[in-house]
Amino acid sequence: MNNYKLLQQLCNIHAPSGEEYMMKNFLLQYIKQNQSNWKVQPKLHHGEDFQDCLVLVFGEPTTAVFAHMDSVGFTVRYENQLIPIGGPEAKNGYRLKGEDSLGPIACELELNEENQTFYKFGRGIDRGASLTFDCDFRETEDYVQSCYLDNRLGVFNCLKLAETLENGMIVFSAYEEHGGGTVPFLAKFMVEQYGIHQALISDITWVTEGVQHGKGVAISMRDRNVPRQSFVQMIQNLAENSNIPYQLEVEASGGSDGRELQESPYPIDWCFIGAPEDNVHSPDEKVHKKDIEAMIAMYEFLMKEL
Repeated sequence: MNNYKLLQQLCNIHAPSGEEYMMKNFLLQYIKQNQSNWKVQPKLHHGEDFQDCLVLVFGEPTTAVFAHMDSVGFTVRYENQLIPIGGPEAKNGYRLKGEDSLGPIACELELNEENQTFYKFGRGIDRGASLTFDCDFRETEDYVQSCYLDNRLGVFNCLKLAETLENGMIVFSAYEEHGGGTVPFLAKFMVEQYGIHQALISDITWVTEGVQHGKGVAISMRDRNVPRQSFVQMIQNLAENSNIPYQLEVEASGGSDGRELQESPYPIDWCFIGAPEDNVHSPDEKVHKKDIEAMIAMYEFLMKEL
């Protein structure tokens, strides 16, 4: 795979937590234009009962794939103050973009001596307006680098999966970067309407001393939460037979949509599977292309086996 134009488009979409509708609208248009080329045309679920989330159902699903659509960012407070959305990295000079009642915004982030965040712009920005990192998408022979690979790469993975998926559910969720809140009603729909009790989390993790660039997709055995290990072991056994490169991840912190699935009143097994990145939550997130390719291949393989 050598075409990352779609991923670049996704990274450029302004959709911080709370404003996922922009990503949902893009996805609906993309699906309308491309689903005729997919192996199976999915049934789409969206609307008021789903807020800004989107669910695709292919064939007779037994497993769901979750990918959150939102990103980190900043909310304009008073004067030129900024409040973080989620946990964005903040450094002097970072370029931010957005729009308010007076038009488009292109400004810079500033920190004071107390590390409080502000914007530098030629005029005041409407309070409540959201700002996100300005996208500088870079591609080399081995790497892709941009803001918001977390989790536009997870969304990208799902769109590639949709091309060949025969039986399964793809769930595009919201709010993940800022506390969550949509997964409970999505889990209710998934279980009560389709009887699905297992899920894979299509999200991006970290490069650490144990998970490296170019070594394959990371299969997480645990993060802040501990999923049911018999299910994780089943995933690992399948991965071992796939001949697709993967790494096992064990962390004490971090979370995903899997947290809310585990805390739901439904018996749902889940496993986080995603490519590792450097420079998390910054304008310079960096992922190795081999790990992207392994992630896409692993999801296609697992969704045929589960």
